[in-house]
Amino acid sequence: MPPILQAGAASPFDKVIDRCGTESMKWTYPRQSLGAGDAIPMWVADMDFEAPPAVIEALVRRAEHGVFGYPLAPDSFYEAAADWMRRRHAWTVAKDWISMTPGIVAALHYLVRGLTEPGDGVIIQTPVYHPFFDVVEKHGRRLIRNPLRFDGRRYQMDLDDLGRRAAGARMIILCSPHNPVGRVWTREELEGLGRIAVERDLLVVSDEIHHDLVYQGHTHQVFAALDPALADRTVTCVAPSKTFNIPGLSTAAVVASNPKLLKAFEDEAERCGFDLGQVFGIVGFEAAYRHGQSWLEALLPYLEGNVDLIEAFVAERLPAMRFIRPEGTYLGLLDARGLGLEPGKLGDFFLKQCRVYFSDGAMYGRELEGFVRINFGCPRSVLLEALERIERAVRSI
Repeated sequence: MPPILQAGAASPFDKVIDRCGTESMKWTYPRQSLGAGDAIPMWVADMDFEAPPAVIEALVRRAEHGVFGYPLAPDSFYEAAADWMRRRHAWTVAKDWISMTPGIVAALHYLVRGLTEPGDGVIIQTPVYHPFFDVVEKHGRRLIRNPLRFDGRRYQMDLDDLGRRAAGARMIILCSPHNPVGRVWTREELEGLGRIAVERDLLVVSDEIHHDLVYQGHTHQVFAALDPALADRTVTCVAPSKTFNIPGLSTAAVVASNPKLLKAFEDEAERCGFDLGQVFGIVGFEAAYRHGQSWLEALLPYLEGNVDLIEAFVAERLPAMRFIRPEGTYLGLLDARGLGLEPGKLGDFFLKQCRVYFSDGAMYGRELEGFVRINFGCPRSVLLEALERIERAVRSI
């Protein structure tokens, strides 16, 4: 048995926390809405880990004040974001490049509405995070797919296809690192995309929410930091929410050095009624970026250990399936086509037979029919129990 499957030194991330009764969508939805009983939820992208102690302490201090009126983000909020980008990503960001947003999905809606017109073409690189489809189609923009290429092991950009499709587009929404395929794009790939953006005069909206969750041997490249010509046409979306497991605080940021792009975003956000932040979100955002680095440095090897566990378990005990090893994020793809089940019945098999709830791959694009997305941001004992449940159910097929 590989060492990763054996007991090791205790980690704070090994702690199993009962999230039932905490209004947790991740745990409540499959059990109440789908009648899944004791199903292990491994779908929506939040982790089952406590936030960094510094974040919890900052929130408690704010709660103890007892008054929760309308907030304004202090200068320290923007300074914390800029300091993190400089320290973690070698990206120098000015305070006046940053605008607060209630979340990155909301920001994507604002940016599509604010920077494009009805009928404009917007490119997404499928399979991709499913709200990308909505932010294009729900606002009357024309969806243009630039499918990623899959060699059976790894996904890559198809830049030749992108070059052809970009002729009819106004914007591309980049997912970097990519959800759900787990790629951390190389500098060369991003520079290739950048050349096309400049040649075709594309605006780039770069969703980099997973930028801190990158594994050994890989480095996240901030797209806007590659070249001033790219920065001038790019809006970058960032947040501590995935990194530090605080998505429920609903606070993120968009960054643009081009003031026209940032103003278009802010004008649209104001039209939609968002001009103030969330009291606890502002506090948690700043505390995470100021004091969360040591927690993150402990988290990354734990997550990578979970990746190793899945890879070894699937290879040895689930030979009809394949695990697509991610380079970043805490999300991975399981190729379940070898089970011989109809794609439409795959979800029922995992939920009802395995008692594990995954995200169906098809929601990210037709390219992932027969796949499921697994969220492995959980204690290792929970992950192992989920895998063993699958193993037992697969034997009965």
